[in-house]
Amino acid sequence: MSQQISSIANHPPVRVIAITGCDGSGKSTLATSLVNHLAPEIQAEMIYLGQSSGRIGEWISSLPLIGAPFGRYLLKKADNVNERPSTPPGAVTALVIYLLSCWRAYKFRKMLARSRQGRLLVTDRYPQAEVAGFRFDGPQLAKTRGGSWWVQALRRREQTLYQWMASYPPLLLIRLDIDAQTAHARKPDHKLSALQEKVAVIPTLTFNGARILDLDGREPADKILQESLHAIEQAIS
Repeated sequence: MSQQISSIANHPPVRVIAITGCDGSGKSTLATSLVNHLAPEIQAEMIYLGQSSGRIGEWISSLPLIGAPFGRYLLKKADNVNERPSTPPGAVTALVIYLLSCWRAYKFRKMLARSRQGRLLVTDRYPQAEVAGFRFDGPQLAKTRGGSWWVQALRRREQTLYQWMASYPPLLLIRLDIDAQTAHARKPDHKLSALQEKVAVIPTLTFNGARILDLDGREPADKILQESLHAIEQAIS
C-alpha cells in the first residue's frame, strides 16, 4: 500500500511539459515525438527524471572495495524496500536509496536551469511528494519507519529533496492512463503486481495542483501526439 506524505507550497509553474504514467503507457515514445515536433519552432529538449539506478549502480560498482556484483546486490536491496516497507533498511541500503534521490535532484536542477534560459523541457516522469515510493516518483525511504539515527536522518533529507522538487509544478503535465494487463503485455519483464499498483496510484496524484491532461495510453500514438500538441500550444500561449 502506498503511503501519503506531506508537500510544501508551490513556486510558479516552470517551462516544462511533464509526462507521467505507468510503465508501458508510452511516456518515452510521446516525449521523443513531442521534442521532434516542437524543436524546429522553439528550443525544446527532453530530459529523463527517473531515478537512473543504472548510472548510480555503475558509480557504486566503481568505488574501491566494491565490485560490480556487490553494486548490483546493493541496488537489489534498495529495490526490495518496495516489497518489505515495514522493515527499516540498513545504513548502506538507505545510503544507496538516498544517492538515487540525489541524482534525480541533480537532473531536476539542470532542468530548472535550462528552463530559466527559455527552453521548453519535455520530461519523462516527474517527481512528486504526495505518495512515497520510487514506483510513483516519490521518496523511497518514506515508505519505511524506524531504523538507526543515520537512516532516519537520510529519510528526512530525502523527503526534503522531494518536497523541494514538487514545489515546482510543470506548465503542463500529461498523464497517460492504461490498464495493468495492457501495460504488462507491453512490458512483460515488469511484475504485474507492481504495474497494478502504479495504475491504481498514479491517477490520484495532483502534482501540487499542476495543470493535468489525462490521455488514454491505449489510443493510437498519432492521436495522443496531436492532443498533446494542442494542449501544449494552449499552455504556452
